[in-house]
Order: sequence, then C-alpha cells, then structure tokens
Amino acid sequence: MAHFIDRRLNSKGKSTVNRQRFLKRYKSQIKRAVSDAVGKRSVTDLETGEEISIPTRDISEPVFHTGKGGKRDVVHPGNDQFTAGDKINRPPSGRGQGAGEGDASDSGEGEDEFVFSISKDEYLDLLFEDLALPNLKKNQFDKVVQYETYRAGFQTDGVPSNLDIVRSLKGSVARRIALTGSDRKKLRELEAELQALKEDKHDNTLKIIELEKEVEALKAKIAKVPFIDTFDLRFKNYDRKPVPTSKAVMFCLMDVSGSMDQATKEMAKRFYILLYLFLTRTYENVEVVYIRHHTQAKEVDEHEFFYSQETGGTIVSSALKLMDEIVKARYDSSDWNIYAAQASDGDNWADDSPQCRDLLMNHLLPVTRYFAYIEITERQHQSLWREYQKVEDVMDNFVCKHIQQVSDIYPVFRELFRQSEQNAAAGGHYGS
Repeated sequence: MAHFIDRRLNSKGKSTVNRQRFLKRYKSQIKRAVSDAVGKRSVTDLETGEEISIPTRDISEPVFHTGKGGKRDVVHPGNDQFTAGDKINRPPSGRGQGAGEGDASDSGEGEDEFVFSISKDEYLDLLFEDLALPNLKKNQFDKVVQYETYRAGFQTDGVPSNLDIVRSLKGSVARRIALTGSDRKKLRELEAELQALKEDKHDNTLKIIELEKEVEALKAKIAKVPFIDTFDLRFKNYDRKPVPTSKAVMFCLMDVSGSMDQATKEMAKRFYILLYLFLTRTYENVEVVYIRHHTQAKEVDEHEFFYSQETGGTIVSSALKLMDEIVKARYDSSDWNIYAAQASDGDNWADDSPQCRDLLMNHLLPVTRYFAYIEITERQHQSLWREYQKVEDVMDNFVCKHIQQVSDIYPVFRELFRQSEQNAAAGGHYGS
C-alpha cells in the first residue's frame, strides 16, 4: 500500500493541508470571531477576508506528564493576618499590574492572542454556512427535467422539414467546382485550340476531328457529375439542454423616506448586502429585484438601490403594490420560487398600514414562499409593526424581526435563513 502526503505550499508558504486542518479544529472559535467581525465592517468591505484572533488558552495543546507519586504529607498554613470584616487596601500601581487582562511576568515574557488571516472565500463560507432559502420547492415533479431546444449547427442527415436549401446548394457548388475544375480548364483550352484550327486556312481536318472527340468526351465527363448529391445535403441540427425546474427571485424592498436617517439606511444596506452575497454565492439562477420607496415606489438597478440619495415621505403600500405588479407580469408562481425581504424603520401613515396587511394577505403571501420584514428602529413599534404581527400570527411564510443596532444584523440574518433539518436532509441547496 502506498501513502501520498501532500506537502504543496500555498502562495504564502504555508501548508494548505495543515491550514484546512486548523480551520476545522478551531471552527467554533473562528465562526464566533467572524460573527463579531460582521458588525464592525462597513457596507463596502463585507466581501473581503478577515483577521481572526483566538485566545492562546483555546489553542493550547494538552500535555501528558508524570504526576507526583507516593504518599505525601502536606501542611497548609492558616490565616494569621485577616479576620472577617477586615478591609483590604487597593494594591499599589506600578508593580507589575496593568490594565490588561493578562498576567504579569517578572521575566518580561508573555503570550499575545493568536492572530491569523482567512481569505475571502473562507470568510464567506463560514458566514453563510448552514443557511438556505426557506420553503424552496421544485416547481415540477422531482424526476421531471425540462429541456430547452436550441440550434446546434448542421448535420448530414435528417428529416426533409429540416433541410437547409441554401446550405445544401453551397455544398453542391463547392463539390462540383472541386471535381470538375481541372476538366473545365482543359475544355476551355481545347475549345480555343479547335477554334484556332477552324480559322486556319490550311487543311486541319484530321486534327479538328480528333479535338472535337476530346471536347465531347470532356463535356460528357463533366455532365456525369450530378448537380446535387446526397453528400451536399445539410439539415438543421437541434439539440436540447436541461434547464432548472426550480427558479427563484428575491424582491428587496427598502424604505428610503425622510424618517430613515443615515445610520438606519446604513444598517439596511448591510442587511441587503449580506442577502445579496448569500444568494449569489449559494445559488445559481437567482434573480434579484430591487425596489426603493418613499411615497412612491420604483424598481431600480443594484447601484441606484444602494447609492441613490432620493428621499421623501412614507407610503409603504406603494412598494407592495409594485411588487405585486412585477410578480404578475414577469414571475409566474407556478414556475418561480418568490421571496421578499423588506426593511423599514416602521414609520408609515396610520391609514396605509391596514392596506399593507391586506396586500400581503390577499395578493403577495399566497404566491410567495417566504416574506421577511425587518424593522430597524430604537423607537417604540408603530402601526405597521402591529399590522404585520397580525399577518405573522396567521401566515407561516411571513416573519417579522427587529434590529436595534449593527450587532443585531448578522444574528437576525442567520435566524431568518437558517437551514431547517428537513431541507438539510433533502439535500441542501438547489443549484449550489
């Protein structure tokens, strides 16, 4: 039996095998550090790597040593300095005690926390581990695969209805030129020579008869080449490629009204960037629809969604109405898994909040796999939250969550998209 040991080095001169073993061994500590790091990052650098610190006590190696054996007599000294109720003076400063949590050393030596860097891919893998789109279902039977027909060039045989006449004639012309080109050239030369002999005043009867026989033989040879042959026929070729039976679309609805201050918008953007990275990294063929709203809602592209400065009043129902129109126009619920994530500070006209509830109950949630509402505020919940809680009480595919500060974003995100045991047993993510 042969054993192969991979000692290849990565770009930084460290063993890739040892690195993966280290990440696996200290995964829980690293995941805690990654979770803490999310809240400290800005909107623009969520897709980079990270420096991870692990306390030295967590990476210490167990040591086996020989203990003291035999019978020992130990005398423990009693307390001859203090009695109950005595007050102890604060230790004087400047004698080895510092402000840190570590222990002082009289030899000037000690150990800092172990710090190492993880790559962007390792960071994102840990960030989105065990997450999945809830209620994701295939829209067709499990064993049915849909195919899409597309043109795939030409072939030499096929049914008459697929015959490409122009391509076949081009092949015929090329074949006849290749087979008769030299004979036609010789025929032109003989005809020119024959014409010259006929115009000559001398008697060239025998030569003319001989040339006429050669000309007739060449013409007969050329005529034997058929105008079109089975080799020339070209038929249009069609092939089929499988297409996913499960397609998903995520609607991102963000409140950009005047009540959303810059800090609140920043937290909403962080949530949506996490959502975008999760979708694009975990799934294929997931479309994202961005909707910004104040008193009016508008479908925008990714750049405008995150960086536009437009603002105004607040009518939340405008975003829900626009989403309903887009779903009906472009995303048939029988072919698409429809998801939505809405972020707002909860400020809305009191008369509009019941309308939002009706839109969700009667139009959106019946065709939506999962709808998550994120309220980002430190104030008391208002009418929109109360109406949405009524929806949450009766609809299983609707969830309300509250974010008060930046550190709440990632825990709430994981709670919203944590992979259920049923989905994990069924094989995890589709298209991943």
